[in-house]
Amino acid sequence: MPRPVKGDPRLPQLREATGFIEFMETGWSTPDRTPDTVPGIAKATAAHRARLSPAFVGRTIVLAGGKAPVRVNDNYYGFRPDSNFFWLSGCSAEEAVLVMSPAGAVHDATLFIPAPAYPGEADFFADAAHGELWVGSAPGMPEWTAALEIETRPLAELEGALARATNIALGGSLLGANPLLHAIPVSQDLGRVLGELRMIKDEWEIAELRGAVNSTIDGFKAVAREIPEAIRFGGERWLQGTFDRHARTVGNGTGYTTIVGSGANAPVLHWVRCDGPVRENDGLLLDMGVEARSLYTADITRTLPTSGTFSAAQRQAHDLVEKAHRAGLAAVGPGKLFSGFHSAALEVIATGLHDWGMLPVSVDEALSPQGQHHRRYIVCGIGHHLGLDVHDCAQSSYEAYQGAPMAPGMVMAVEPGLYFHSWDNTVPPELRGLGVRLEDNVLVTETGTEVLSDALPITADGIEEWMRAV
Repeated sequence: MPRPVKGDPRLPQLREATGFIEFMETGWSTPDRTPDTVPGIAKATAAHRARLSPAFVGRTIVLAGGKAPVRVNDNYYGFRPDSNFFWLSGCSAEEAVLVMSPAGAVHDATLFIPAPAYPGEADFFADAAHGELWVGSAPGMPEWTAALEIETRPLAELEGALARATNIALGGSLLGANPLLHAIPVSQDLGRVLGELRMIKDEWEIAELRGAVNSTIDGFKAVAREIPEAIRFGGERWLQGTFDRHARTVGNGTGYTTIVGSGANAPVLHWVRCDGPVRENDGLLLDMGVEARSLYTADITRTLPTSGTFSAAQRQAHDLVEKAHRAGLAAVGPGKLFSGFHSAALEVIATGLHDWGMLPVSVDEALSPQGQHHRRYIVCGIGHHLGLDVHDCAQSSYEAYQGAPMAPGMVMAVEPGLYFHSWDNTVPPELRGLGVRLEDNVLVTETGTEVLSDALPITADGIEEWMRAV
């Protein structure tokens, strides 16, 4: 990887090399600088801004897109904009700031972005962050304005805009962003209101989520086909790489770190190391999601038998999770409480564990607030909102998130499971080292629900048949 010129001791020599500078100023054509946006995003984000405006009448709203964090030394992680900022702007420019100024019923919006450095400017070859020679074709103000249908100004003008602003509500990712923003208190109300607005997806958002789900299902097929190769060489990491390559090819990448847990690693809830082997008779837990180019993500989990056929113990655990999953799905719908599908799935889990002799108390005692013995084998939650974030709308109030009824336009992930660690002596020996999770993405409609991920089977027999077909 070339070292950025700003860190090169020869830079003063280059800046004084008039022949070099003059030669660099000429002979360049103009590349295509059109931003890489998805169809419909300008109209969708304008509608989102209009939904936010009534909650902040007379206030200036400021959202920061953020900056990629340092990976090590002068190398950075890939950039992904703050979700609230993107929901309102559709802009993926690093360090960009959105300012919404009060102006009647709907705020006026202005996007401030760092000015790219083009041929004829010293930073064209000297700035590894903004020089077009380093980063490739870089959209400027006219290109962003045309793509997003929003006024766009150089980031250098932000200070003046903030000086004129009154009663600022600030939000967004501030890591490494413009230091002007660090002097402004972050508004908790802005994050909460945006989280609650984002719970209800519009038609454009639902279409993007549907596409992310379909791409993820294709990724599951690609991974299933590679199981024999993973057994032969590469293990979990080979399968993780297979899905990640697929996600990067068809979308923006993965919506979260891909989980591939084989055998005794399957019960580890966030097994993102993916550095274990894949053996011929393992249960294989795959929790994977493609993030579309619009940044909306799927979040799907299936547990596959690496041999193609579930063993008796694997099927026993899978059948109970499937029963809990069906109970959870049935409890999702308009007007039903968010907590309902959690309770429905956990009641099935507790009853099944009791029938297996694994609970030291009755089902009623286990389900009581003072009991919860069954949670030893499923300490995580049963589901969450889904959208731009895999755990979407997390800044919402408790009353709006967990205490409110579900409404049309919400998209939920429903994901019961059983996690029997290999070193847990309360688990029958034949079940130790098994982890099973089923996770589907569910749209709440006016009349019920639509399981967006229903192309992937949930029964043990269906999964075996699906594996033979792929």
